[in-house]
Amino acid sequence: MSPPARRLVREALEALGIRRLLLGVHDAAFPTLPGEDVGRGSPSADGAVELLELASALGFDGLQLGPSGATSASNPSPYDGTLFSRNPLSIALAPLTRPEWACLLREETLAELVAARPGGDRVAYGYAFAAMRRALAEVAARFRAARAAGAGGPVAELAARLTAFRAEHAGWLVPDALYEVLEREHGGASWRAWPSREDRELFAPGPGAGAAGASRREALLARHRGEVEDHSLVQLLAHEQHAAFRARARALGLALHADLQAGMSERDVWAAQGLVLDGWRMGAPPSRTDPEGQPWGFAVLDPRGYFETDASGGRADGPVIRFLRARVRKVLAEHDGLRVDHPHGLVAPWVYRAGGEPGAAVRAGARLFCSPELPELAALAIARADQVNPGVPRHADDRVVSLDDDQVARYGALFDVIMEAVPEPRDVACEILSTQPYPLARVIARHGLGRFRVTQKANLDDPRDVYRGENAKPEDWIMLGNHDTPTVWTKAERWVETGASGRHAEHLASRLLAENEDRAAWARAVAADPAALAQARFAELFVGPARHVMVHFTDLLGSRAPYNVPGTVSGANWSLRIPHDVRTEHAARVRANRALDLPGALARALRARGAGFVALHRELLAGLDAAARPAR
Repeated sequence: MSPPARRLVREALEALGIRRLLLGVHDAAFPTLPGEDVGRGSPSADGAVELLELASALGFDGLQLGPSGATSASNPSPYDGTLFSRNPLSIALAPLTRPEWACLLREETLAELVAARPGGDRVAYGYAFAAMRRALAEVAARFRAARAAGAGGPVAELAARLTAFRAEHAGWLVPDALYEVLEREHGGASWRAWPSREDRELFAPGPGAGAAGASRREALLARHRGEVEDHSLVQLLAHEQHAAFRARARALGLALHADLQAGMSERDVWAAQGLVLDGWRMGAPPSRTDPEGQPWGFAVLDPRGYFETDASGGRADGPVIRFLRARVRKVLAEHDGLRVDHPHGLVAPWVYRAGGEPGAAVRAGARLFCSPELPELAALAIARADQVNPGVPRHADDRVVSLDDDQVARYGALFDVIMEAVPEPRDVACEILSTQPYPLARVIARHGLGRFRVTQKANLDDPRDVYRGENAKPEDWIMLGNHDTPTVWTKAERWVETGASGRHAEHLASRLLAENEDRAAWARAVAADPAALAQARFAELFVGPARHVMVHFTDLLGSRAPYNVPGTVSGANWSLRIPHDVRTEHAARVRANRALDLPGALARALRARGAGFVALHRELLAGLDAAARPAR
């Protein structure tokens, strides 16, 4: 699509009242050129511009990224990554071979790593992890050598920026660097398995917080000064490349929305042991999506650290609030909007005892702050016993039935930290799926925020179902699916195969066709064609009342494979990649009716408003029809 086509799409979105249209994509999936591909995508890769240009040309006004933290050698899930450090795997290597980066990476090294990459079109995570470690070690070594030799130009400039970066971000750079040092010393084991107690508790409250702990930290920093600096250099590269990526996106009219994950990585828990609730873990309760629940094993921030008493006896922010505020401010300094992953974890987390069989433990869990009847959680309860319905399961949305305003404010203590920092509250997307407990509903209502409406999950037998598009509110975010669902193309094929497509087509006809159109004939044609059914589902996103639309890249590009299957550990998860010629590939797929047709979807949504609306936007519709897939 051309720039004029983008203007048509933007005009159509405005006419339909759509405020935001975001394309969902994680770092690892970004396209790379063949000569820079070491097994994983990067937003800063030379080939990534293809996706930016496609998103801009199609009329998107932003990208919904995934969490950006560093992942471990054995776990590619971005939702288990670090909270402050950026992922070194997202550093693009090709720019580091050029003069502006002092040729810190040899072209021969990059060529060797590219040549040795395993075949296939998915992320080769293990190879990419090792390749990036080798490449970045070379970068750090060549930087140290050039600086020691008194090199000027780019090396001297980089050295000055590194000094400033280390000073500004010492609060998280030092613990993260020391964790990597100690992890290597202990053979790659997680900190919980380190035999040295003083290493396990280097940042823990108690003895580690006193003179002995400080002395141990200083000794480690002195002994591993070079490794700590190398870690800082890698982080500087990651942050500067992200800033350049953000500038490129902004020049194309694209905002970047971050993903504030619910979980803490192991290194973050190690560095913040004094801030977590000992003996408890956070997971997902039994739900419509997963009746067995999910034992995530995430740490729970300790409510007793939310606030503290200041010198005058008044209430002041405690260490937990300060920790979260630092995290949120950093994320928002690097992005333009925010997706809050599982906001339940900030307001009313589902907690369970650590140490037992995880599946049984999570099913026997309860909501923190909502369980005054449980002796082990009663001291932390905000809801009173008379505000809890004992006749429904602990995980039920209506377990808590009433709250006064002061209680709602207490539930919202952490969430309010986020909202105080965001420049535009409407650009906060709360990942609330099938479960929205009453305290969470009250907290987000204070800020005028909505929930997610994932229309592929709609229950057509329940007129009040939360996933039906017509039940959305203007503040909601509506989508076909996300990184954790099958693609709409797979779902549509399944609906046709199982005979469910007729119901879906009839429902969509009521949403997408004006009263003067032949809904019955349209529904019969759509019900017989999985591609037409997928396109119709897409068009429904734009008819309202939700004003915020997200489209995951797998749906946009017509993928049949899911990006992630939640609750499973598989090499296929988080491994889908976008081809480097994505603009050409997408256009070809749209022509073949194998990818989403945005102009066609918008034209259908406009026509759903009726003859008067069509007449008012006749010229716009003509332009969209010309830009849409032929013979749609």
